[in-house]
Amino acid sequence: MEERFAALFDRLSRSAFRSRFRLSEKEKQYVRDKGADVIRRHAQDFVRQRLAPAVIPNDGRQTPMRGHPVFVAQHATATCCRSCLYKWHRIPRGAPLTPSQQDYVVDVILAWIARQMHT
Repeated sequence: MEERFAALFDRLSRSAFRSRFRLSEKEKQYVRDKGADVIRRHAQDFVRQRLAPAVIPNDGRQTPMRGHPVFVAQHATATCCRSCLYKWHRIPRGAPLTPSQQDYVVDVILAWIARQMHT
Protein backbone atom coordinates (compact mmCIF):
# COMPACT_ATOMS: atom_id res chain seq x y z
CA MET A 1 0.00 0.00 0.00
CA GLU A 2 2.94 2.31 0.70
CA GLU A 3 3.97 2.51 -2.96
CA ARG A 4 0.40 3.15 -4.07
CA PHE A 5 0.35 6.49 -2.26
CA ALA A 6 4.01 7.51 -2.56
CA ALA A 7 3.32 10.35 -5.01
CA LEU A 8 0.42 11.63 -2.90
CA PHE A 9 2.47 11.57 0.30
CA ASP A 10 5.29 13.36 -1.49
CA ARG A 11 2.92 16.16 -2.58
CA LEU A 12 1.39 16.38 0.91
CA SER A 13 4.88 16.63 2.45
CA ARG A 14 5.40 19.88 0.54
CA SER A 15 2.38 21.48 2.20
CA ALA A 16 3.35 23.38 5.34
CA PHE A 17 -0.10 22.75 6.80
CA ARG A 18 -0.40 19.03 5.95
CA SER A 19 3.16 18.14 6.89
CA ARG A 20 2.85 19.47 10.43
CA PHE A 21 0.53 16.65 11.49
CA ARG A 22 2.06 13.76 13.44
CA LEU A 23 0.66 11.09 15.71
CA SER A 24 1.56 11.65 19.34
CA GLU A 25 2.89 8.77 21.43
CA LYS A 26 -0.53 8.54 23.08
CA GLU A 27 -2.21 8.20 19.67
CA LYS A 28 0.34 5.60 18.56
CA GLN A 29 -0.35 3.62 21.71
CA TYR A 30 -4.09 3.86 21.00
CA VAL A 31 -3.46 2.37 17.54
CA ARG A 32 -1.35 -0.43 19.05
CA ASP A 33 -3.95 -1.13 21.74
CA LYS A 34 -6.93 -1.20 19.37
CA GLY A 35 -5.23 -2.93 16.45
CA ALA A 36 -5.50 -2.36 12.71
CA ASP A 37 -8.96 -3.89 12.29
CA VAL A 38 -10.57 -1.60 14.86
CA ILE A 39 -8.80 1.49 13.50
CA ARG A 40 -10.01 0.55 9.99
CA ARG A 41 -13.59 0.25 11.26
CA HIS A 42 -13.30 3.64 12.97
CA ALA A 43 -11.98 5.18 9.74
CA GLN A 44 -14.79 3.57 7.73
CA ASP A 45 -17.40 4.90 10.16
CA PHE A 46 -15.96 8.43 10.20
CA VAL A 47 -15.72 8.54 6.41
CA ARG A 48 -19.24 7.17 5.94
CA GLN A 49 -20.81 9.55 8.46
CA ARG A 50 -18.75 12.74 8.04
CA LEU A 51 -17.43 12.67 4.48
CA ALA A 52 -19.54 10.44 2.24
CA PRO A 53 -22.82 12.42 2.07
CA ALA A 54 -23.33 14.58 -1.01
CA VAL A 55 -24.06 17.64 1.12
CA ILE A 56 -22.37 18.25 4.45
CA PRO A 57 -23.81 21.27 6.27
CA ASN A 58 -20.57 22.05 8.12
CA ASP A 59 -18.15 21.00 5.36
CA GLY A 60 -14.67 22.10 6.28
CA ARG A 61 -15.38 21.93 10.00
CA GLN A 62 -16.70 18.39 10.47
CA THR A 63 -13.36 16.77 11.34
CA PRO A 64 -11.75 17.60 14.68
CA MET A 65 -8.02 18.34 14.63
CA ARG A 66 -7.33 15.89 17.45
CA GLY A 67 -8.98 13.31 19.67
CA HIS A 68 -8.48 10.25 17.48
CA PRO A 69 -5.61 9.05 15.25
CA VAL A 70 -7.99 8.94 12.26
CA PHE A 71 -8.85 12.63 12.68
CA VAL A 72 -5.16 13.56 12.67
CA ALA A 73 -4.61 11.36 9.61
CA GLN A 74 -7.53 12.95 7.81
CA HIS A 75 -5.97 16.40 8.13
CA ALA A 76 -2.52 15.11 7.20
CA THR A 77 -3.89 13.41 4.08
CA ALA A 78 -6.41 16.07 3.02
CA THR A 79 -9.31 13.68 3.53
CA CYS A 80 -10.93 15.85 6.18
CA CYS A 81 -13.64 17.53 4.09
CA ARG A 82 -15.13 17.50 0.62
CA SER A 83 -13.24 20.66 -0.37
CA CYS A 84 -9.90 19.05 0.46
CA LEU A 85 -10.96 15.80 -1.19
CA TYR A 86 -11.52 17.71 -4.41
CA LYS A 87 -8.39 19.86 -4.19
CA TRP A 88 -5.96 17.03 -3.35
CA HIS A 89 -7.66 13.88 -4.64
CA ARG A 90 -9.96 15.22 -7.41
CA ILE A 91 -13.00 13.57 -5.85
CA PRO A 92 -15.90 15.87 -6.84
CA ARG A 93 -18.20 17.56 -4.38
CA GLY A 94 -21.98 17.45 -4.62
CA ALA A 95 -22.39 13.68 -5.00
CA PRO A 96 -22.20 10.96 -2.36
CA LEU A 97 -18.90 9.13 -2.20
CA THR A 98 -19.12 5.76 -3.90
CA PRO A 99 -18.08 2.66 -1.97
CA SER A 100 -14.89 2.60 -4.06
CA GLN A 101 -14.12 6.24 -3.17
CA GLN A 102 -14.79 5.54 0.50
CA ASP A 103 -12.39 2.57 0.36
CA TYR A 104 -9.75 4.77 -1.28
CA VAL A 105 -10.08 7.43 1.46
CA VAL A 106 -9.85 4.81 4.21
CA ASP A 107 -6.80 3.24 2.54
CA VAL A 108 -5.06 6.65 2.35
CA ILE A 109 -5.79 7.30 6.03
CA LEU A 110 -4.52 3.87 7.10
CA ALA A 111 -1.40 4.12 4.95
CA TRP A 112 -0.54 7.44 6.60
CA ILE A 113 -1.14 5.97 10.07
CA ALA A 114 1.07 2.98 9.20
CA ARG A 115 3.86 5.35 8.16
CA GLN A 116 3.50 7.26 11.43
CA MET A 117 3.75 4.07 13.47
CA HIS A 118 7.31 3.63 12.17
CA THR A 119 8.54 7.13 12.99
